[in-house]
Amino acid sequence: MLLSPIGGMAITNDGHCILREVDVSHPAAKSMIELASTQAQIGDGTTTVIVLSGELLILSEPLLTTYSMHPIVIIRGYNKAMMEALEVCEEMARDVSLEKLEGNKVLNELVSTCLNTKFSNRWKNLMVKLALESIQIVKQESVTDNISSQSILKHRHVYNNVHHQVDIKRYVKVEKIPGETIEDSCVLHGIMIQKDLTHSSMRRTIEKPRILLLDCPLEYKKGESQTNVEISTEEDWTNLLRMEEEYVENICMEIIAFNPDIVITEKGVSDLAQHYLQKANITALRRVRKSDNNRIARAVGATIVSRTDEIEESDIGTGCGLFQMKKISEDWYCFLENCADPKACTVLLRGGSTDILNEIERNLEDAMEVIRNIVYEPRVVPGGGATEMAISVELERKSRTMTTLEKRAYEMVGKCFEVIPRTLAENCGVSVIRAVTQLRQLHLSHGKGGNKDESKDNENNNNPKEDTLPHSDYGVNGETGELVNMSELGIWEPLSVKVHAIQTAIENACMILRIDDIVAGSKSKKEDK
Repeated sequence: MLLSPIGGMAITNDGHCILREVDVSHPAAKSMIELASTQAQIGDGTTTVIVLSGELLILSEPLLTTYSMHPIVIIRGYNKAMMEALEVCEEMARDVSLEKLEGNKVLNELVSTCLNTKFSNRWKNLMVKLALESIQIVKQESVTDNISSQSILKHRHVYNNVHHQVDIKRYVKVEKIPGETIEDSCVLHGIMIQKDLTHSSMRRTIEKPRILLLDCPLEYKKGESQTNVEISTEEDWTNLLRMEEEYVENICMEIIAFNPDIVITEKGVSDLAQHYLQKANITALRRVRKSDNNRIARAVGATIVSRTDEIEESDIGTGCGLFQMKKISEDWYCFLENCADPKACTVLLRGGSTDILNEIERNLEDAMEVIRNIVYEPRVVPGGGATEMAISVELERKSRTMTTLEKRAYEMVGKCFEVIPRTLAENCGVSVIRAVTQLRQLHLSHGKGGNKDESKDNENNNNPKEDTLPHSDYGVNGETGELVNMSELGIWEPLSVKVHAIQTAIENACMILRIDDIVAGSKSKKEDK
């Protein structure tokens, strides 16, 4: 439970959310918080990157004090170890088929792995369904035939000559409404906004409506600054009112000419405009957010128009199947559902309280970002500390052949990666030393340079593919603490998340090691006086 200085409260186990609310003054601690914020943009792995970077700094202390190594030498060894760690990740990566997101076994296991330690683990199947369905709606693909290999390296969104675009922040809206149960949450194939109609007599249910989206006010023109008008006769006042009414009438007639069923504008709608639209049997919504208007345009196939005299038939959206107003609790909500080809959606979350809904929203966003990373780069690595232990074993092997000054720093990076399986075993309540030792032995007997006789004995194993892999998939079961094959258990992590976490953690440790001293800016003399 986090209490903010202004009296707010948040209940969460999300690493980034916790660090974001913590008030620290030490410069190194602030850099660690920035580290978590950077990793949060990738989606997952915020706790992993903090644990790795902290462990690496702890192991750096004896190199500086006991062995009197220069920070530049340590950093050189860390960078070499980082490159080797990334090579191990590439060797352990498996490709994921993206022909269909929903019903994909690996994707289900991947999102389940992300949610295993979250509050919403109890409703894991529902969260997986919501995340996969929402990404399937907003995902866009475009074939790029003439693309060079250098461009593919620059843009990781291009995979197999197909450019993928998944904009969660802009086109997936999460609406949280307290009440009912979490099982009542769903993904709407359309848009939902919290708005009521401008006129009580307007239609509240329309099938296959024609929708017009505007970015201009349907009311009298107002001056940008103070305006003074001098009137000498009563007729001038009457003419002034008549001109305003004629202006509103003209813009309403321009709208009515295209026979829309619904008019949605980001600005205001005057009473006179409501009267004309209601007489024409047109439903109107006003003061809609710009972001909501963009989502509606994407979902129903409409174009936002800035002037009523520029409206064309192609600007009218006809992709919505059903428009209806619903009252949920004490508020009215506008539903644009059953869209033919929606490229935007709304996730409706129901729950007992606002705190529960906020935590579920954070968990759902993590799940959607994990799927987005897989869409951009469909490759996964085993979880449960299997990848980290494989990196640790490989770095230990390579360090035996090194004779340079960076050898000890290289070894420390290998020891650093053992903190992940060690933490998993510790959280399960099992013997940490025994679990880590047995896991290391499994990887040593399997990986590069392992016992050849033992690999021959394993040819009759039930999992023949395991022996052909360069590294073992064995890791720690986060629930029981047993050492199991992660590929059989279905524990996967996105390769992009793992690579970014390793790079960020080691580069942050190198940056802190380069610091010689801390210089604080002095106050001005005027402030001292």
